[in-house]
Amino acid sequence: MKKMHLAVLTGEILEMLQVKKHGIYLDGTLGDGSHAEQILSRMDPEGILVAFEQDKDSISFAQKRLQPFKSQTKIFHDNFKNARKVLIKEKIGLLNGILLDLGFSSRQLENPERGFSFASDAFLDMRMDQRTKTTAFDLINNSSENELITIFKEFGEERWAKRIARAIISTRKIQPIRTTGELSKLILSTVPAKSKKYKIHPATRVFQALRIAVNNELEALSTILDDGIECLKPSGRFCVISFHSLEDRLVKTRFRQLEKGCICPPDIPQCVCGRKGVLKVITKKPIVPTEDEVKKNPRARSAKLRVAEKIG
Repeated sequence: MKKMHLAVLTGEILEMLQVKKHGIYLDGTLGDGSHAEQILSRMDPEGILVAFEQDKDSISFAQKRLQPFKSQTKIFHDNFKNARKVLIKEKIGLLNGILLDLGFSSRQLENPERGFSFASDAFLDMRMDQRTKTTAFDLINNSSENELITIFKEFGEERWAKRIARAIISTRKIQPIRTTGELSKLILSTVPAKSKKYKIHPATRVFQALRIAVNNELEALSTILDDGIECLKPSGRFCVISFHSLEDRLVKTRFRQLEKGCICPPDIPQCVCGRKGVLKVITKKPIVPTEDEVKKNPRARSAKLRVAEKIG
């Protein structure tokens, strides 16, 4: 790794989580342990941090970093979508707070073997958890044209999804598309010249879409947004840092739904479902990094923090 990963919005997270010295907190995306270290440093030895991480290498890195807090830290090599089941199984009490940082660490992005980036030529992998079977190579070379179009449109909001999908189908008839470099070059040769003048690389949205599809990221996020509420104590805080519009939209919509409670059709003058809100949205607008933070860490520029508090 060329650079140490810089966690984003750390000060804002600590302020919003309102860390209690004897509390129980869940870090659903442990990564290299940056946020976890800050949370643990503000707790007494009686405090507990429960962490989930799919990437085995990240766990090894974080364990070394969090060695001074070993007795307070419970790390699970698992997807955060399974958090509620694990908490029940391990008989861990209700939580004072939940943190999800949905970004990728510098170490993961800069490791060519993982195939997350088109910055270097590597096998199309993109699995967060190496125990899962489906890779980006599998999706690119085995999905139908319509399936590829759906992936690129829904998960990447890719304007040229149909054109790129057709190019992939045509190319793989001759030979499989094996590497990030091959896919990136194909996309560059497929999209119109005017698209190449934009700030982001033309392959960015397709790579995002593949990563989301390989790891079922939006499905997992939807699950933890519902299950996490059940695991929180009253006044417990739920903090989510997202890095693209699909994640942010999902978090914003679900927080608002859980705040409103009522699911009656809008044309009904009076609520008949009887459902009450279980959350109070703390951030009516997302918290974003300061200009100073973005200068120090350009990868923070797209980060958005939304926070909600459990009521009742």
